[in-house]
Amino acid sequence: MEKIRKGDEVIVLTGRDKKRRGTVLRRVDADHVLVEGINVVKKHVKGNPMAGTPGGIIDKTMPIHISNVALFNPETGKGDRVGVQVVDGKKVRIFRSNGAVVGAKA
Repeated sequence: MEKIRKGDEVIVLTGRDKKRRGTVLRRVDADHVLVEGINVVKKHVKGNPMAGTPGGIIDKTMPIHISNVALFNPETGKGDRVGVQVVDGKKVRIFRSNGAVVGAKA
């Protein structure tokens, strides 16, 4: 079971975007995620008149390693580790600090 999924709110633990929060847009592979507004770089793009794409400098969101983000716990207001527990015969993700179910409405 993946501990961080698409749509989760995460907080960045290290790097130039430390302490910033964002939503996971997608999992790039097993170890990397794309987070909205995090790790944005300038990319120089060559135009292609045949395809109708203009050239220039664009902002592009790059993947960040999953070890550099933590799931944001709204109850504590901090990043938190995630565990997996069986509740009512189903596997659910829980926050390690307080045992609350991830994504459960309080």
